[in-house]
Amino acid sequence: VIECARQLTSAGFMKGTELVKKMESRVRLTTGSPKLDGLLGGGVESQTITELYGEFRCGKSQICHSLAVRAQFPANHGGGNGKTCYIDTEGSFRPERITQIAEAYGVNAAAVLDNIMYARCHNADHLLNLLVGAASKMVEEKFSLLVVDSIMAPFRTDYSGRGELSERQQHLGKALRRIQKLAEEYNVAVVLTNQVMADPAAGMTFAPNPPKPVGGHVLAHASMTRVQLRK
Repeated sequence: VIECARQLTSAGFMKGTELVKKMESRVRLTTGSPKLDGLLGGGVESQTITELYGEFRCGKSQICHSLAVRAQFPANHGGGNGKTCYIDTEGSFRPERITQIAEAYGVNAAAVLDNIMYARCHNADHLLNLLVGAASKMVEEKFSLLVVDSIMAPFRTDYSGRGELSERQQHLGKALRRIQKLAEEYNVAVVLTNQVMADPAAGMTFAPNPPKPVGGHVLAHASMTRVQLRK
């Protein structure tokens, strides 16, 4: 059974030239903002995780809504020519905003909404189950974008205090590993939004105290690109 599984998956070794060929298949999805695309080297890269963090109402979900539309465009128009999987953990997804963005680009809003696979996530275990469901859909259809808005919301509610921090980080690590596997296996771009917190230790100095992204080193190491948004 193990040998059959190895033959069906890409979990073993590969040649360096094969890795180069795999990396050449990566695409970049434009955000709709030329300046932001410039900072990202041309857009959000597939097969990797891009993290957007910042305070509330700083534009994180707005960028995700724009990407959910742009990801469906052909590659020669800055898209990935695939569907969008949108996991909403905070109830911030707005179909009417998708309609506005689609109409602004002159595309059929109803068709764009039909190409967005949406799920409302309520807790950390539910997130893991949704990722399994997303994988089954990606086997059948072409997807170019996975959005989790936001990644830490279910973990911050399910686990509280330092006593549960270790368990929370382990659970978070499992979710991120599944997300990274989806990105690499199906060549999709992954965008995670993240919340911030104040740094208590920084308050002991006279230096500025910018908010820190939550999730610790587990999330920091999983993200290939981290973008801080400010009001």
